Amino acid sequence: MHTRTRRSRMTAVGVTAALGIGLLAGCAGNTGPGKPDREITVWSQENLPDRAAATQKIIDGFEKKTGIKVHLVGVDEGQMPQLIMSAAASGTLPDVIGAAPMGQVWQMYDNGLLNTDIPKKIIAELGRKTFNPNALNLTSDGGTALGVPSDAWLQLLVYRKDQFAQKHLAAPDTYQRTLAAAKALTTKGHDGISASTDPADVFTSQSFENLALANDCQLVDGHHDVALASPPCETAFHTYDQLARAYGPPGAQTVDSTRATYFADRSSMIIWSSFLLDELAGLRKDALPSCPQCKKDPRYLAHNSGIVTAMKGPDATKAAQFGEITSWVTTKTAETAASREFIEYMMGSGYESWFGMAPEGKIPVRHGTAAEPNRYLAAWRHSPIGVDSRIPFDQVYPTRLLNQLADGVSNMRRWGITQGEGALVGATNGELPVPKSIGAMTSGQISSSEAAREAADEVAALKKSLQ
Repeated sequence: MHTRTRRSRMTAVGVTAALGIGLLAGCAGNTGPGKPDREITVWSQENLPDRAAATQKIIDGFEKKTGIKVHLVGVDEGQMPQLIMSAAASGTLPDVIGAAPMGQVWQMYDNGLLNTDIPKKIIAELGRKTFNPNALNLTSDGGTALGVPSDAWLQLLVYRKDQFAQKHLAAPDTYQRTLAAAKALTTKGHDGISASTDPADVFTSQSFENLALANDCQLVDGHHDVALASPPCETAFHTYDQLARAYGPPGAQTVDSTRATYFADRSSMIIWSSFLLDELAGLRKDALPSCPQCKKDPRYLAHNSGIVTAMKGPDATKAAQFGEITSWVTTKTAETAASREFIEYMMGSGYESWFGMAPEGKIPVRHGTAAEPNRYLAAWRHSPIGVDSRIPFDQVYPTRLLNQLADGVSNMRRWGITQGEGALVGATNGELPVPKSIGAMTSGQISSSEAAREAADEVAALKKSLQ
């Protein structure tokens, strides 16, 4: 999971608009594929030092095997839109971008910055049947593959299964069960749930969208009109308000405070991404569990926590959840042959090392090869997780939980993506209209129905500005 600082409406819209301007003003003389000099530039949003080092190690193997020179540049997710804008305007786009989230991919696609022929050929060469079908669907515009989907992280509802058992509570996989559990487990000094309410963080939007999708609350309807004020969405806003305000800690809750509360045994549920799992097991020193029992057993919370991947609300016909799929994409000026070789290597010989750098948040969406259909999923289960200590995933968590994570990719849904509104999704990650409404609602400034309408109005205005 990645979080971003909030940007103003002017910046969010300006970046998207400027991308289009860059096509006209800066790239008129450089609109086709780069010359075949067997040298490519790769931007990667896996820019943490340990992950950048792991990526470079994979690249070293690729260079040795192929003779192609790769210039790796680590880029922060929050800065990517501005950097893409600048590169498009100056005609210096990279050849390949890795770990690109769906919203960004759609923004680049809508502005004509992608080569979509290369991913089509790569997916065909590797075999469409070796990929998760939902991952291919979410990263395509109809029959056009925008990139090569690589891996996914999921938004989870993590809960204390030992405390649930003591109260004879069912797993919180529906609105009703989650509310009942939150109420039953809220006592003096202990909260039923920790959920983000920070108005300035995309993490709040991710947490809410996870709950909203469970009730079939959509960003836009079949006519592409903003649908956040619809009855299913009003129910989602009301439920989130109950959970966060009535059964959660007081004050604005952030990505860090929600984790700290659950880790200290001051709440019984938390909405967080699958990147939590190595920290939950005490394998990262800067985010260690601090519950009383955790002092003797650092893995106490890992052993006593369950996860819900897909949840179901009262207005939905089936369960769903939020998640993110990151892809390898090629730009319109990429050197085609070398870029294709590189991505095929990263999805083949280098794939296990790529998702192995952080398997809790890099669930492979390519399950295996034609000859070995489950090769990569099997390798993922055995991959070490952690930062300061590393232990094989399947030695920390049971098979059932790993199965839930792997299966969760198929249940993943996203606002606007399959309706062709990916550019709007990317822009809302800059403006953060939903977190602002959530923050105002959970602090008591507005009602849940007012929060739904305010979010809808802001998204509608943003959508109009992008047209």
